[in-house]
Amino acid sequence: MLIAGFPAGAWGTNCYLVAPAAGEECVIIDPGHLATQGVEDIIAKHRLKPVAVVLSHGHIDHVASVIPVCGARNVPAWIHPEDRYMLSDPDRALGGTIGQQLLGELTVGEPDDLRELTDGGVLPLAGLEFAVAHAPGHTRGSVTFRLPEAADIPSVMFSGDLLFAGSVGRTDLPGGSTAELYESLARVCLPLDDSTVVLPGHGPQTTIGRERAANPYLGEAARGSGAPHPAAPRRGL
Repeated sequence: MLIAGFPAGAWGTNCYLVAPAAGEECVIIDPGHLATQGVEDIIAKHRLKPVAVVLSHGHIDHVASVIPVCGARNVPAWIHPEDRYMLSDPDRALGGTIGQQLLGELTVGEPDDLRELTDGGVLPLAGLEFAVAHAPGHTRGSVTFRLPEAADIPSVMFSGDLLFAGSVGRTDLPGGSTAELYESLARVCLPLDDSTVVLPGHGPQTTIGRERAANPYLGEAARGSGAPHPAAPRRGL
């Protein structure tokens, strides 16, 4: 399997391209702010043919380049229906936090072919099977994408802004919920094998085992005491 990624734009959002191997079809995950050139560079380097874009959630730092990326290759994009409105109204989705100067650098709106993700569904794309898990908390429509273990390759989860190395996504923006974030951590992340590789929306890769041992937020989700959870940190959008 080939997974190539890079941090893009003002928020350093990780964009990933996933394919069975070089020279084959690929899926693009979260083409965010100023991601278009990086996507094209990886496509050229590995001789890839994009067939779809999938979005972990609707915040502009993860979707800002979805229109040019989809348009250049005439491919569909997938997003959870709860976050679909964010594509056309990113400022409302962030509570008015985007500066007008930065908005001028963004392509706002829906791509020509936009499809909706379903919790528990499996997307068969580029010869791979992406398992979709609805994981609200950072946004109402946040999802993760997981590829199963294959041969000597461990399972991989693209966690969006649910789980980071040592941290989790913020919950103080419209649609965020600290309680839902902890529920999603417990339901989506804790059952996974320790060997599962986590490729997050921001920052370095990690594993479920590493986060189970050292991430205080995942530890809090595991305890499930019913007491008020500590607020998630303000990291990224």
